[in-house]
Amino acid sequence: MSSEIQTEEIAADAPVDVKFSELGLDPKILKALDDMGYEKPTPIQAKAIPAALKQRDVLGIAQTGTGKTGAFVLPTMHKLAKGRARARMPRCVIVCPTRELAAQVAENVEQYGKYLKLEMALLIGGVSFAEQDKKLMRGVDILIATPGRLLDQFERGKILMTGVQTLVVDEADRMLDMGFIPDIERIFEMTPFTRQVLFFSATMPSEIKRLVDQFLHQPVSIQIARTNMTAKTVTQKIVRMPSSDSKQKRAALRWLIENNEVDNGIVFCNRKKDVDIVAKSLTVHGISSAPIHGDLAQSLRTETLEKFKSGEIKILVASDVAARGLDVPSVSHVFNYDVPNYSEDYVHRIGRTGRAGRKGDTIMLVARLDEKNYAEILNLINVKSI
Repeated sequence: MSSEIQTEEIAADAPVDVKFSELGLDPKILKALDDMGYEKPTPIQAKAIPAALKQRDVLGIAQTGTGKTGAFVLPTMHKLAKGRARARMPRCVIVCPTRELAAQVAENVEQYGKYLKLEMALLIGGVSFAEQDKKLMRGVDILIATPGRLLDQFERGKILMTGVQTLVVDEADRMLDMGFIPDIERIFEMTPFTRQVLFFSATMPSEIKRLVDQFLHQPVSIQIARTNMTAKTVTQKIVRMPSSDSKQKRAALRWLIENNEVDNGIVFCNRKKDVDIVAKSLTVHGISSAPIHGDLAQSLRTETLEKFKSGEIKILVASDVAARGLDVPSVSHVFNYDVPNYSEDYVHRIGRTGRAGRKGDTIMLVARLDEKNYAEILNLINVKSI
């Protein structure tokens, strides 16, 4: 494939002078968007949707939070609205690096497609396999999966990839970090040469560029400029920890919550098991807290969020994925119990406070083992130190 791809770069907050209703999407999709209160697409959606509707391959270089899920789900659904799936032959396959991300994409598919009669299956750990298999037997329009699960079911003859019209690869650079590139190559090779590819990655390391050159055909390439500037109203601080000892970190966190004027706050942990432990520890020590992460039932997450918004719970302890969709208008403090593994996550985390011009405070615990990740954050937000 051609290696000289012309990329158009757009600012993440560039003004968009087009409405969803002008992009040529199915009226049923527009009705769902309208229900959700979405009138205008984000910059990446405004560029990617028309290109995808024209059957072009799309390369989107964009971070989470730019609306990239809509950029691939909406045009794909529009095209799938006509026709129907045959047994074991998904018409669109969406590959995501983690089960949390896959579940989140599935949630979006449900919201955007609620008036369409599209069948969807989710192949990830922790989701009943028998149920998904029944769906695959009947035929699904959209199959959302993590690479390992997808290949596993393919090997077992549970899915045939010959009917795939659109292949979506989301967060390709994270796939690279997790060692999934050989799997992704196999998935490309299993799908028909004529399929359309919608490929998204926040960064373009050489390994990812090689995949793009090999498997995408003259893609329309859109890059959303990184907006890594953190809100001016947010005060950022770090607390140096002598070690990564979790007991010590929990004690430091409690001290910080008790000695700062915290109206309410979100504590971020990198691992789900720490989310549970930290929430429990705070509660035991008299600070009303609750965990929120991808393994909890949606009903419980919604209930927890309502209690947090009403002030019944003071501290929400969250994983990054659970926090992606959180919309809490006023949060006084964000605590980074762990330094995030991905520097962009730092920007997302602290963006939960200081919204709409309000003041907000963020404090991050940094131990010696966190130096590399801390340095990447400084580099990203373009400061010498916090």
